[in-house]
Amino acid sequence: MKKIGFLSFGHWSASPGSQTRSASDVLLQSIDLAVAAEEVGADGAYFRVHHFANQLGSPFPLLAAAGAKTSRIELGTGVIDMRYENPMYMAEDAGAADLIAGGRLQLGVSRGSPESVIDGYRYFGYDAPEGMTMADVARNNTEVFLKVIDGARFAEPNPRPMFPNAHPGPLEITPQSPGLRDRIWWGAGSDATAVWAAEQGMNLMSSTLKQDESGEPLHVQQRKQIEKFHEAWTAAGHERTPRTSVSRSIFALVSDQDRAYFGPGGGEREDTVGVIDDYRAVFGRSYIGEPDELVEELRRDEAIEAADTLLLTVPNQLGVDYVASQLEAIITHVAPALGWR
Repeated sequence: MKKIGFLSFGHWSASPGSQTRSASDVLLQSIDLAVAAEEVGADGAYFRVHHFANQLGSPFPLLAAAGAKTSRIELGTGVIDMRYENPMYMAEDAGAADLIAGGRLQLGVSRGSPESVIDGYRYFGYDAPEGMTMADVARNNTEVFLKVIDGARFAEPNPRPMFPNAHPGPLEITPQSPGLRDRIWWGAGSDATAVWAAEQGMNLMSSTLKQDESGEPLHVQQRKQIEKFHEAWTAAGHERTPRTSVSRSIFALVSDQDRAYFGPGGGEREDTVGVIDDYRAVFGRSYIGEPDELVEELRRDEAIEAADTLLLTVPNQLGVDYVASQLEAIITHVAPALGWR
């Protein structure tokens, strides 16, 4: 069984045809989409986090609300930019949202990608100390976050508190949600950061783009990245089995509406190469076709084969009903033929 979920960037705009014309539309429809995805048999509802943009931002109110409305589906992020986060406050939010969801959060975190403003983290009150980069800050914030959600007791208690302390000695961040530490993922854009994630005991999340380290197709580079992650995980001696995910744009043409949206000329049918954060990156292609065509093309994607979880990037501005129909089409017509169901 391969877990299949969706990844929404949560765009909104007043452009013609958009069914998400405001932030309110996106937030409420994102909750409805998580419910609909659960009903059609999807395994995960994941949301991208971007700042200073007409896209989903702070994830925890959304995750908590979706958790209260669903019962089975995993709820996650892909990814939270740790350059912008206070790891203590984030630990409180994450613990509370995970408890509301009954332990179903799968939180993807990372150094993040270029945002809509220059050095946006500075407006949130963060900057790199001398001798460090913001990538270092993101990793340090992540390490602190991992420790405190794992129950680390570090805060000196007040000897005369307003209310009795829960126990003698240093205090921990509350609320704690058992098992959350094992459900943190690192969004790795390179082989080296995938290895670092394994050493830290985090699951691996690989997106639709990656630093181009060999000139090979994205799916080949991601398959090798997953292999290096597993090797590093074994070498680190972790006891549990880790999880790995890849994201893909996949659209099944099963109706006239599908063909109108994604027929000839829709999407990039080949990998592309560009520059992001001053390094060469390879961006993944879109998979678009009739179900039998998709089956044959997806069989050749080595990274999907290697990963245990597939996240389908979805066009959220087309509305809940349409996105749910696409998820159902892939789960019903494509996944069984590939052995995923």
